[in-house]
Amino acid sequence: MVAAFVVSSLFLVSYLYYHYQVGSVAFTGQGWVRGVYFTILITHIVLAAVILPLALTTLYRALRGRWELHKRIARLTLPLWLYVSVTGVVIYWMLYGL
Repeated sequence: MVAAFVVSSLFLVSYLYYHYQVGSVAFTGQGWVRGVYFTILITHIVLAAVILPLALTTLYRALRGRWELHKRIARLTLPLWLYVSVTGVVIYWMLYGL
């Protein structure tokens, strides 16, 4: 789990650096797919902001051996983290058409 956290942190840093250099990329899709894209994007952005403190708290509790508190928050953190991870790939795929 620590390795997953480190890799996710490195990805976040590289993502922020990339967008600092390049800026934003406009979605060019039309029709119903545009609504799907923005729905996924908005939920991804909101949950990505929420997941950071949740992941930090989950990791902190595990490292301190507070297992009951860790399990309680991990039950929420894991599915949200997975959703953010998967929707990030979906957004990339929809934006760049890969």
